[in-house]
Amino acid sequence: MAKPAKMAALALAAVMALAGAAACAPQKQDSAAPDFKIQDLQGRTLSLADYKGKVLFINFWATWCPPCRKEIPDFIAAYGELRERGLEILGLSVDDMSGAALLDWVKARNINYPVGLAAPEIVAAYEPGDFIPATIVVDRKGVIRFRQAGAMDKDTLIKLFEKFK
Repeated sequence: MAKPAKMAALALAAVMALAGAAACAPQKQDSAAPDFKIQDLQGRTLSLADYKGKVLFINFWATWCPPCRKEIPDFIAAYGELRERGLEILGLSVDDMSGAALLDWVKARNINYPVGLAAPEIVAAYEPGDFIPATIVVDRKGVIRFRQAGAMDKDTLIKLFEKFK
């Protein structure tokens, strides 16, 4: 292959690789949060519009996940302290269990924020990644402002709330 043809082939391969990576990349921060409708464990239908004017932490987790279980007490404490100031948390379980079984688990741990089973549509829309726990922060205007894979502690949650309130 001649040198210009090799350069063109390499350039084309690079462009295709970047395009493929961009197509597979999760939604970027500072983009509008996708709307959703999900039923929580109490049977209430929740949507993004319900959280307008509040800072929403969408937390993807599972009952069998040790880091997920570790962060729950911090989420409970932060929600209890800051809910009146506009903090909202939506726990979306990726467990393969019934809603009734998950509700029993949630009640046994006194979780005070809404929890539901993560529907495939919301996972596809928010693209939390391959690891849990994963938390996505949506600001008061409905813009994704932060993503974190891994457990979040109370101090980090409060700092992020203060930053985006």
